[in-house]
Amino acid sequence: MPRRDIYVEILIRGKIDELWRSTQTPHMHEQWDLRFTEIRYLPRPNPAQPQQFLYATRIGVGLRIEGAGESVGTHEADGSRTSALKFWSDDRKSLIREGSGYWKYVPSEAGAEDAGGGVRFLTRYDYRTRFGVAGALLDRFIFRPLLGWATAWSFDRLRLWIERGIHPAISMQRSLLHAIVRVTLALLWIYQGLVPKLLFVERSGEIETVRAMGLFEGRERELLMIAGLGEIAVGMALLLLWRWRWLLLANVFVMALLAVTVAIGRPELYAREFNPATLNLAMAALGLLGWIAQHDLPSARNCVRRPSAPAAGARTEEAA
Repeated sequence: MPRRDIYVEILIRGKIDELWRSTQTPHMHEQWDLRFTEIRYLPRPNPAQPQQFLYATRIGVGLRIEGAGESVGTHEADGSRTSALKFWSDDRKSLIREGSGYWKYVPSEAGAEDAGGGVRFLTRYDYRTRFGVAGALLDRFIFRPLLGWATAWSFDRLRLWIERGIHPAISMQRSLLHAIVRVTLALLWIYQGLVPKLLFVERSGEIETVRAMGLFEGRERELLMIAGLGEIAVGMALLLLWRWRWLLLANVFVMALLAVTVAIGRPELYAREFNPATLNLAMAALGLLGWIAQHDLPSARNCVRRPSAPAAGARTEEAA
């Protein structure tokens, strides 16, 4: 099956000059683009020649991948602009051997301009890999989907920078905070549903808590099994329904309700070293932090990932 080009498109409500500057100035480009850590233009004695550049990406544990490329920018009579580029890497750690693509900047229709200006910003690119069949399989099932997601996520981070003045570093901090909160809350919900209510129900004290409330007499185990499965479902929902912001706020109210319920049923539990007050307060605070952090987060889903009609421009090989 032939590989598919990476295509990403987004509408950015801003001026085309501002967008061009944010994408064609190295120190600005490397701030919003998740794919690059460093971008450096090389001297260009002749302006008629392509602009050559070097790039680097840190991949962790002190390792980085380096490469090079060249780009040519054009201004069209209809006001649109195009930046065609070729890129390559001689770094043996790089899965990408060489590739080509383009960025296109298309002024939006009058309706969007009246709302403050707008530009359809899109890219399409493809590349060839090294490492033979193993590299091709790694690219198809892991690397290319991740690279496409990183491109789209970066485009939306750029949109927030231009439209709302949210610096890319702030977007990254909020995204990391939101991710930490989501994963932590999900694990806590799953743990509370699985361990004390399903696996170790006899030793957890959960049965005594239900009995003390005077409800469901003789059916405490069934109730705890349902509650445990429900808590596991909440934890999974926090992971799978990543964009559902209201789940985090609902978590705050549920924690408050559970705290009141335990206070009525077994108030003596609040005298223990680790008690419902400490757990519920911590989980409620995490939910509130996550709800705040999720406001105006970049998301790859805000981008178009498939070209409409004949590709919005020529194929990548022709554009470069």
